Amino acid sequence: MRLTHDVFLEQQQKLLMTPELRQAIAILQMSTLELTEYIQRELEENPFLEEKEVEDPGDDQSSDEETDKTKMEEWLEYYNDRDIGGMPGEAQEEKSFDNFLSKRPSLYEHLEFQLRLVTTTPEDAVIGNYLIGSIDNSGYLCVDLNEVGSKVGCSLEKVEKVLKVIQSFHPHGVGARDLKECLLLQLKHFGKESPMARRIIENHLTDLARGRVTKIASALSISAQQVQGICDLIRTLDPKPGLQYSNSNEIRYILPDVFVEKVEGEYIVIVNDFNFPRLIINRVYEKVMRQPDAFPQDAKKYLEDKMGSAIWLIRSIEQRRMTLYKVARCIVDIQSEFLDQGIQLLKPLTLRQVAEIIDVHESTVSRATTNKFIQTPQGLFELKYFFSTAVDSCRGSKKVSAKSIKYMVEDIIANEDPTNPLSDESITQVLNQRNVRISRRTVAKYRQEMSILPAMARRRY
Repeated sequence: MRLTHDVFLEQQQKLLMTPELRQAIAILQMSTLELTEYIQRELEENPFLEEKEVEDPGDDQSSDEETDKTKMEEWLEYYNDRDIGGMPGEAQEEKSFDNFLSKRPSLYEHLEFQLRLVTTTPEDAVIGNYLIGSIDNSGYLCVDLNEVGSKVGCSLEKVEKVLKVIQSFHPHGVGARDLKECLLLQLKHFGKESPMARRIIENHLTDLARGRVTKIASALSISAQQVQGICDLIRTLDPKPGLQYSNSNEIRYILPDVFVEKVEGEYIVIVNDFNFPRLIINRVYEKVMRQPDAFPQDAKKYLEDKMGSAIWLIRSIEQRRMTLYKVARCIVDIQSEFLDQGIQLLKPLTLRQVAEIIDVHESTVSRATTNKFIQTPQGLFELKYFFSTAVDSCRGSKKVSAKSIKYMVEDIIANEDPTNPLSDESITQVLNQRNVRISRRTVAKYRQEMSILPAMARRRY
């Protein structure tokens, strides 16, 4: 057999993940807030990008001069009306201390402030600060008292004494070492402590969580009604009191990426692109680029890269807007009955169905709906909310959304007789009467996903 080296040409198609394509995919996944921040960064870094200013075609030079004159008069009037140093004879504006509050105190600051009010010796202050510093965000003490005594250099009795003082602070239950102690501290503060409540908390918390009222009643030799009343009281307590002051300043805003409004019987889809600026190419730099001999080769290469990046960014933003509009328009057309009457008419929908309708890849639909929110007449929803699996109906080939069935299950349980709650089998029969073909096991799975207790745990005595 003869071996030779040959050179030949061959055509083949490949999909290359270029930096521009990566940028377009990243922009498609961004929410409105993320895209606004990204555009602001690009405006600062790329000299070819410029924010387009909205101009009124009816404005002329005379109107600009009048506007400037009006603004100047308003500024002069503003400065003349300001209280500078408090001139004699002038009325002083009453100041409110509420205007000087910068932020809500953290849990550590809140406890430290209370500690300064009650401590009488420097040693108590040192022990108290060490204990407060060892309390986590939920309000629980995360350090052994013997360790505190060895670190501070004092007796265990002294540490326990200071801990009792801290456990009397607000929020009630703070400084506890476990859930049982936390609940007992709150009962003591509210004056609801009783021997039976203490025994239930100390010995039957697991049965209480699972709703085993009869088992607790049998163990304590009291009636089920008494146990139920005590359990209702315990459920009103806060298992994590420290969260009242944790992350108080981390406010998360949800800005809708799409708005849906009904105008004259028709749903209108509007992509929210009002918050980020309109981008254009800077004309000054564009004219400079037309002078090839004005710059050295390195500078020219830099300007060409920035020019290409600016053009691709503008195209990617427009492509994102069109893709998001097509996906939202498709969802609105399919889920129009949901927009009219609510979740009970939500239709089953998959990413593949939307992708086939708007003629894009399924991954594109997934990226376009990730971390995006839509404002509808039924409320604010994530775009992913409208995608759900299908369950067979008793009416031939018609399908029912799994989320609609969960709503039905929740509604059935909410309207049941508390003294005789419905079992999963009974709920299945009710759903079958509503032309929903579903098994008891599926009903149990949906109930658990919604954190709803079984029938015996829901029973009221």
